[in-house]
Amino acid sequence: MTVPPLKRDWNPEAYSRFRDLRLRPALDLLLAVRSVGGGDVIDLGCGNGAMGARLKERFAGHKILGVDGSPAMLEKARETQAYDSLSEADIASWQIEGAGLIYSNAALHWLKNHEDLMPRLARMLSKGGTLAVQMPHQNNAPSHRMWRSLAEELFPKRIDFEAGPAVLMPSQYYAALASLGALAIWETEYYQVLGADETGHPVRRFTESTYARPILDALAEDEQAALIKRYEQIMEKAYPRGEDGTVLFPFRRMFFTLTV
Repeated sequence: MTVPPLKRDWNPEAYSRFRDLRLRPALDLLLAVRSVGGGDVIDLGCGNGAMGARLKERFAGHKILGVDGSPAMLEKARETQAYDSLSEADIASWQIEGAGLIYSNAALHWLKNHEDLMPRLARMLSKGGTLAVQMPHQNNAPSHRMWRSLAEELFPKRIDFEAGPAVLMPSQYYAALASLGALAIWETEYYQVLGADETGHPVRRFTESTYARPILDALAEDEQAALIKRYEQIMEKAYPRGEDGTVLFPFRRMFFTLTV
């Protein structure tokens, strides 16, 4: 009988491996913010602090507060010296009053009950404040779908997929938020070039530190190896490598801004 390892914290080094590719949508979200209220600017799910300096520069005169549930990520964010304060908190129950901007890049898809969560965050804003959100919307693509399908096939009923990332349809966010202020919703598909990697298929390396992290954490090392082997076989066909080993990887993300 194999025993799954303990659940790990986020790995800042693994996450930062594709730093530039992950930063592009974060910058696009920042550029979409047109209004900020009089309160603090919140980097909700700030991770390793990749956007801290940019938020500080863009919103000079506002305090920049970082919030995240990962101690390891917060330690890296602290090294940037971009934040006026950093808080370890469960985003699902975190609260503030009168925020000028709640900016959340690639974090809220890990939480459930978005029909309640997003309006609750909007009600924390001051007049003229904005809720700005970006979330990966890639779950139905082979890169993400196959992690789940193969895990169910190889290790049935071993993994709680309800704890994984989930994103609603745009129409559902519209229904939940449109009455609260000026709402804009859009999606962008980024065609990312993933560099050659001798240690595995580039798509596996890109997804294993994010979407696949809770799946792999539920398995013992030999089980992880079996899953990765099957996953990579499928990725070779779904996302074939070029002669130089690189992969053109389409990745869809959902955005919205709500100004109250």
